[in-house]
Amino acid sequence: MNWGLLLLTFLAGSGLVVQVGLNAAIGQALGRPIFGAVVNFVVGLMALLVFVAATRVPLPSREALTAAPGWAWLGGLMGALYVATVTMAGPRLGAVLMLALTVAGQMIASVIFDHYGLLGFAQQPVTMTRVVGVLLLCAGIALVAIR
Repeated sequence: MNWGLLLLTFLAGSGLVVQVGLNAAIGQALGRPIFGAVVNFVVGLMALLVFVAATRVPLPSREALTAAPGWAWLGGLMGALYVATVTMAGPRLGAVLMLALTVAGQMIASVIFDHYGLLGFAQQPVTMTRVVGVLLLCAGIALVAIR
């Protein structure tokens, strides 16, 4: 098991709470939550372009760009939907409930995607252990949602 990758993934997940708070603050300062999401993507794009330039990563060819399936380009739309949603929902729901709900959605979708091997994920059948894990996660969300 690659412990470094696990730690990096854990830290990236922890950063989501910070990201939502920062985006909400920008959205509030600019008068609309959606502008927090817009700033998120503009700053993120600039950072990625600086990284590409600094590391001299070769740009993809036109052929490579057109070879990607059309549906694969929807990843950016899904990212925008996620960032905009949590930017608006986070301040209203609180960090714990907001992220618990997003993790529950991810877990349920992941079990389905793994079971059928959708979008290139390795096919891994639904097991009772996975079902129990998802049910326990949902029970945890119910406990978190109680105020």
